[in-house]
Amino acid sequence: MTAYVIPAHDIVGLPVAGTDALFPVRRVYCVGRNYAGHAREMGSDPDREPPFFFSKPADAQAVVPVAPGQVAELPYPPVTANLHYECELVVAIGKGGSNIAVADAASHIFGYAVGFDMTRRDLQFKMRDAGRPWEIGKAFDYSAPIGVITPAAAAGDINKAAIELKVDGVTKQTSSIDDLIWSIDETIANLSTLFTLAPGDLIFSGTPEGVGAVVQGQVLVGTVAGIDGITVKIV
Repeated sequence: MTAYVIPAHDIVGLPVAGTDALFPVRRVYCVGRNYAGHAREMGSDPDREPPFFFSKPADAQAVVPVAPGQVAELPYPPVTANLHYECELVVAIGKGGSNIAVADAASHIFGYAVGFDMTRRDLQFKMRDAGRPWEIGKAFDYSAPIGVITPAAAAGDINKAAIELKVDGVTKQTSSIDDLIWSIDETIANLSTLFTLAPGDLIFSGTPEGVGAVVQGQVLVGTVAGIDGITVKIV
C-alpha cells in the first residue's frame, strides 16, 4: 500500500440514480457564456465564436453532492457582497479520450445532473476588468453543488430538455438545452482538443439568462426535465 507524508485526500463521489454506487469526480470543467441571452446580460457578443472554458476544484470543499430530496446548505462565501446563482446541466464523462469527434461525443457520456455554478460576481468582474484569471470569482468553497447523476440511457432526449431555476419559489431562469450556443456534443469535442478527458470528469455546460444575486436564507431549486433536480439553501 502506498504511504503518503500527509493524509491522502478523499475522492468526491456523486450519487447515481438507480444504484448505491457513486460517481468519482476527477475534474470539473465549465463552459463560459454558452447561452446567447446570458452572454448579452454579461455584456458580451453571443456570436458563435469558439467556446472558452474554466475550471472549479474537484475536492470536497468545492463539490457538494446533493441527494434527491435533500436541501443542501451552502455557506455564504467570504469576501463578496454579490453571490450569484447559475443553474446548469452537468455532463458526467464515462469514457475518456482526446480530439473526440462531434459524432462520437455522446458515446463518452455516462450521465447528466443539475448543478449550480455559484459565482462571486463582484470578484469575477474585478479580475476580468484587470485582465486577471477568474479563479477567486468561480473556484471557491461550496461553489459547485451538484445533484444526483441520471445515466444517459434513462435521461431521455436531454438535448431538448427544459432547464429552470427558482429562488424562493419565483422563477428566475428558464430555457431549453437546445438553446445552447455550443451543443453538448460540440462542447465535449472542443474541450477534448484542449485536455484529454477521462472517466470522472464533469462539464458544466452553461447557464441561461436570468442570473442574479442571492442572500442568506434563500432557497434555490434547479431542474432539468427528465432528470433529478437540486435544492440548496444559502446560510
